[in-house]
Amino acid sequence: MNLINEEITHNVFGEGNIVEHEESFITVDFNKNLKRFVYPDAFENFITLNNRSMAESLEKVFVERRAEEKILEKKRKEEKAIQVLEQQRREILKNHKIHESSQIVFWLDQERQSDVFTDWEVSTGSIQSGKNKGLPNPVTRLRPNSAGILTVRTPDQVETERTILGLFMVGDTFTGSIGEDGLVPTHPEYRIQLTEEEAEKMLFWNYYRNKNYPDRTSWNSGTFRYFDNIWTAQILQDIIALKTDEEQIKEAKEFMDYFCKLNAIDMNNIPEAEGALR
Repeated sequence: MNLINEEITHNVFGEGNIVEHEESFITVDFNKNLKRFVYPDAFENFITLNNRSMAESLEKVFVERRAEEKILEKKRKEEKAIQVLEQQRREILKNHKIHESSQIVFWLDQERQSDVFTDWEVSTGSIQSGKNKGLPNPVTRLRPNSAGILTVRTPDQVETERTILGLFMVGDTFTGSIGEDGLVPTHPEYRIQLTEEEAEKMLFWNYYRNKNYPDRTSWNSGTFRYFDNIWTAQILQDIIALKTDEEQIKEAKEFMDYFCKLNAIDMNNIPEAEGALR
């Protein structure tokens, strides 16, 4: 928009004529008195174009600019929030020594199987006895480097038929303190759900081994148990090999990359699984 020779009115200097128009400045002649102003900011504050049509066109420019600035401001705030969360996550990990078994495996009952992949809410269950009876079971080992592994076994199945239905990463600012609802916060991005056919090939006991009783395959009670970091990497590696959909393979690889990075695991040197069934 070229504004040379356009007449304007200034709040202080009165009537004038634009004699120069650069990309970011205009020069106005107020009866031989030249003044320079920032363009287009001056038109939002103290200068008005006398030509109504030109003024309306310039107003459209302002509307578009305000919309762009609003989008940029929103983006800046989002980036700032991400930076704050990342700093919080780094501080948590910095002050947390990674336990070799800081992952968690859940036994989903039939009621939860139907909706766990909709709301991605998983409970630690409640303490069954003692002075803290009824309170949520604590999960002190869990931090942002922890993954949750979802397993199931129907009443008519033997324990060795327990399958893995999916995985999720714990929320990236979780400090290990469970709220009153007993729910483990899940990461909004790193989540994997397996199909029934895929789950049938992912037997839990191919990965889990009781170090004191290596041939024992029993889960007597409890909603969860802790799980080895390397075993979880083995599961992720096998899921990547199992998947056929390109987008799901990509998501699983991103999950594994994130997991291994947080747990200081070399993705190129993950040993073969040696669970109780192997």
